[in-house]
Amino acid sequence: MDSAGLVKFIVSKRKESVSLRAEIVQSLAEAVDPPRLVLDSLEDFLNSKSAKAGVTDKRWACGLLVQALFPESHSEKIGPQFARTVVERAVMILEQWKGQMDGGESEGLALGAAEAVMFVQMVVGFGLNAKFDKAFLRKLMLQHASRRDMAKLAAVLEDKDSMQEIIDELVKNNKEVEAVYFACESGLAERFSPVTLLKSHLKNFKKNVANILKNGNNSLVAMEESSNVELNSIRAIIKCVEDHKLESEFSVESLRKRATHLEKAKAERKKSSGASSKPQNKRGYSASSGRGGGGGSSSFRQSKAAKYSNTYSSFSRRNANPPPPVHHSTAARYSGAYNYPVQAVYDTPAPAPAPYPSSYGVPHAQSPVAIPQHYLGRQLE
Repeated sequence: MDSAGLVKFIVSKRKESVSLRAEIVQSLAEAVDPPRLVLDSLEDFLNSKSAKAGVTDKRWACGLLVQALFPESHSEKIGPQFARTVVERAVMILEQWKGQMDGGESEGLALGAAEAVMFVQMVVGFGLNAKFDKAFLRKLMLQHASRRDMAKLAAVLEDKDSMQEIIDELVKNNKEVEAVYFACESGLAERFSPVTLLKSHLKNFKKNVANILKNGNNSLVAMEESSNVELNSIRAIIKCVEDHKLESEFSVESLRKRATHLEKAKAERKKSSGASSKPQNKRGYSASSGRGGGGGSSSFRQSKAAKYSNTYSSFSRRNANPPPPVHHSTAARYSGAYNYPVQAVYDTPAPAPAPYPSSYGVPHAQSPVAIPQHYLGRQLE
């Protein structure tokens, strides 16, 4: 199977990603030339990125392949030994990748977090940190520090002095949770206490939430934004505590309860907004404002039945000298009772029973039409 076929196979098994990772590691280890297979896949991905075709799926598949090629690269200071031609080709692909990053934002080729991890992992795995500018690699690590693998890779690329500078920069940018991961991976947990960093993050995100509500005048949009910020921060803290076994030093029970409350409130807001966006019954009539006022369909149908009843009655009495019509204004027409909005129109004495039933659309028997007297008089003459 070539690289294109392998990528297609991995994408087709995306729903089985948990079991697929272990299978890829084993399969790649048994391949004739694993580095060439991975480099071919990366090269095809970069070409697809330039053409803007099938980027998302190929990025995910290539990420699995790179991880499978270097499953333990984060624990080694020097990557596995490869042939010189393989390393040179890896450098060429990374240079092409970096070129896309440099001018990528205007062309839609900006580097995402997943790609940043892949890039740094390739640098570590092939031992190419000397081939790239140190400031460039540090920028990638700081921008995408939220990816857990980035802390492991940074600990391989940087010495402890450099890691201290990176952690200080993360704390300065209110990324205390990320700083905990970097400190623990680089053995600097004593200098940068995880509990102290988490408490600082807790205080900072509460202040941030309050500022969002204040600047948004407690509007619905501001409430939604502040809720998302708070919920994401709480989840990150809980995950960090669990990952580093800090439950005995940092209790998260109150945070769990707060997260549950925020999730329920968010679900209720979504439910209420969905209910309010449903279209109203356009056929309903209001007693005071006409259409759309919340009147039921039964009231509307009663109005139609009365109109048809009077229509047929006037048809049978078209020659019977009807009383002069009474004209009403529009306001008077809709000033009657809510359950019978056209009652005021028909305030004249009730006419004789109609020869046709008043219900619309129901089968009925037709009675003979009365013959006017002047026709009978002419026949007698």
